Amino acid sequence: MSFQTKISAVSLRTEDAAIQQLHKDLYQANIALVIFYCSPVYDLTALAAALRDKFADIPVIGCTTAGEIGPQGYQNDGIVAVSIAADDFQVHTVRCQMIKETKHLPENLANKLSEKAPRASKAQFGFLLMDGLSQHEESFLQVLQQHMGGIPLFGGSAADGENFQQTWIYHEGEFHQQCALLTFIETSQPFKVFKTEHFHSTDKTFKVTKADYHQRCVYEINGKPAATEYARLIDMAYDKLSPLMFAAYPLIKEINGERYVRSIQKVNDDGSLSLFSSIKEGEELNIAKGIGLLDNLNNCFKDIRADIGEPALVLGCDCFLRRVEMERTGIKELASLITTQNNVIGFNTYGEQFNTMHVNHTFTGVAIAAS
Repeated sequence: MSFQTKISAVSLRTEDAAIQQLHKDLYQANIALVIFYCSPVYDLTALAAALRDKFADIPVIGCTTAGEIGPQGYQNDGIVAVSIAADDFQVHTVRCQMIKETKHLPENLANKLSEKAPRASKAQFGFLLMDGLSQHEESFLQVLQQHMGGIPLFGGSAADGENFQQTWIYHEGEFHQQCALLTFIETSQPFKVFKTEHFHSTDKTFKVTKADYHQRCVYEINGKPAATEYARLIDMAYDKLSPLMFAAYPLIKEINGERYVRSIQKVNDDGSLSLFSSIKEGEELNIAKGIGLLDNLNNCFKDIRADIGEPALVLGCDCFLRRVEMERTGIKELASLITTQNNVIGFNTYGEQFNTMHVNHTFTGVAIAAS
């Protein structure tokens, strides 16, 4: 194999001790990149200082999570990380700050990409980390679409447990907010960028009749208060609406035969619905229904093996609502067995990116095979 990986998962509570253990587990010669995902329980200023001290000139990127996926599967309140060492593994990273300021984003992003994006002689993919509370994933991806040139992309929106207060992305020795971090990876190793979701459309179709696209808020469905009509569509009492119900019955939109899930975050005091993705007035969507998360996950990895062989490493971004569902249905340990068997290192997100689409309730990533 022409690249080597080392992985680590820690639950140590002091930042210095946690990073010391990570460094011990991850260090190897010729490291091209270290990727980590950390719980928001840590003091991020102290964590950044420890990372700078121990990893020095080694490229390190990462973000905060709503749960981590490590060598033992799904975990909470810790850090998971992977180091990748290879001659055949080139990394180029671009950070775009203040992603809310979209007026000058196209020009600024184009300049950054022209300066730092690779002109690859090998195959490449993009890995995107975004501020999960920016509510600007869609607008950023619309701009990014103009500059990717068909390069496959996956990513996840940084998270903050179930707090929804602050999300952070780590780059160049510091944690940042209101930014997007795009990493291009070139390699001649076989790889596959993928997404999977375990939902199908039902016959319960509806129309969004009043919404604020930028605030990701739906006020009316079928001309009626959004939460009231949503409750009717899923045959649920209004006062029983909860994250468990949102996880079980997300919304789904089909575009050119592909399914894209939009998940509900909460019911607001005025009866509107806040979502994890933007929806436009006039859009028609369906209520989605799950078809078996474990079978879907197993089939996803069967397809990956059929395409590229055994995955030596899978970088995964898994929606935290999927984790809520796993815990509600008691299948988290079984899902952990699947991720462990397939060498997944990743995190639970506030949203996922696949190519230039922002989605929810989805597992997306890249699988890299041994030569």
